[in-house]
Amino acid sequence: MTQHDPQASSHQLSDNTHSLTLDAAIETLSDWQQNHAVAADSASQVLDSLARQLTLCLDALGDSLQGDEDQRRLKALGSWLWESLERLTPQIASRAHRSLPCSWASDHADYRLVDDTRVLLAQAINRPAGQAGINECQDPAEDVASLLVGLELADRQDLARDALDRYLRHSGDYRMARLLSLYQVLASLRAARAALHQNISDARDDVPPSAWMVEHLGLARRCLSLAEQLAEFRFPPLIIGVGVSGSGKSRFTRTLVTGLGAVRLTSYSERLRVHGLNVKNHPQDAGGDKAVDKYAAEITAATYQRLAECTGWLLDGGFPVCIDSTSLTREQRRLLWQQAENRGLPVLLVSFEADETTLRRRLGKRAVRLGVTEAESLALFDLQRQAFDPFDDEERLHLVRLDTTAENAAETLAALIKENVRFC
Repeated sequence: MTQHDPQASSHQLSDNTHSLTLDAAIETLSDWQQNHAVAADSASQVLDSLARQLTLCLDALGDSLQGDEDQRRLKALGSWLWESLERLTPQIASRAHRSLPCSWASDHADYRLVDDTRVLLAQAINRPAGQAGINECQDPAEDVASLLVGLELADRQDLARDALDRYLRHSGDYRMARLLSLYQVLASLRAARAALHQNISDARDDVPPSAWMVEHLGLARRCLSLAEQLAEFRFPPLIIGVGVSGSGKSRFTRTLVTGLGAVRLTSYSERLRVHGLNVKNHPQDAGGDKAVDKYAAEITAATYQRLAECTGWLLDGGFPVCIDSTSLTREQRRLLWQQAENRGLPVLLVSFEADETTLRRRLGKRAVRLGVTEAESLALFDLQRQAFDPFDDEERLHLVRLDTTAENAAETLAALIKENVRFC
């Protein structure tokens, strides 16, 4: 992932509105949340605020939606929200130390999200000033969910998937995944409420009031449909990448984020976190601290344990997971595999492969990029080959092999995954 300076990725317009790219928005949001986290006086602060927001939003929509079908849909979503809140109360309470005094949008009301020159969201994380609950104690997941819903409603599902993947890798807050469905459904209903409560005086002079109301009722119903989609029960798969350095794992697993909606866990990022280092300050594509890159056995074991924990949290949240790691030993693969197996979820092993000449050429180029000698890079490659445990009979039942030198390798990978697992 390319790293960005938020100041370099934003600019101030003449009307005092600032524009942020998605990269900059993710980075500034995550950093702000980390710097402003305050332990709530009690977990009930966050829970009480959330309950008030549910009541306020559901009551307002109940008063505005008159049709029987709309009321039925709203009642079903309301039941799901209250049941989810009750079920997730222990998880929400356990995160009281991460609580924020208010939304990121409170300090960044004049920031908007742009893609090239197109404005995607008038408020960068889709939480306009004055929104109910914006200045109350809340979990960081609330802002993230609003951003994701805003991108979905802007017809940019690809960016929503990319935003979630980047945010989680930047923040390391993978436990949040278990709460996101709850907060995304609430964010969708807030968007529906906003559509129905927008003052008719905002309509253009050439649009009749009746047409304006039909348009906004249509938007509200679209928000209800998104909420229903987000509330659906899911069976997310786990995809475990296997392969030596230079085999193409990172390149091809990136395509699964926007293409199939997976969250990508990388051993490189989690190894840094095990070391207590900030992922932002050690971008993989720009080289790293040689001391950090040492593959001591205890650090590697801790890294795979961390990958397994993050995998479990993501699967519990209903998110497909793709592991970008060498996963050379059966013990490493089994540790990851069990996270899906224990939950009754599908697993797919993808062996990323290339001929030795190609691998050595790729590693030579990588050595230059990382600022190490080619000999060091090739020595690591030889050690990895020696450490590889061949796939056993059970693993082969869940294994697909990908030739990463093939011209259509990315399309082949997506097709193999869809063919072998039920992808949500």
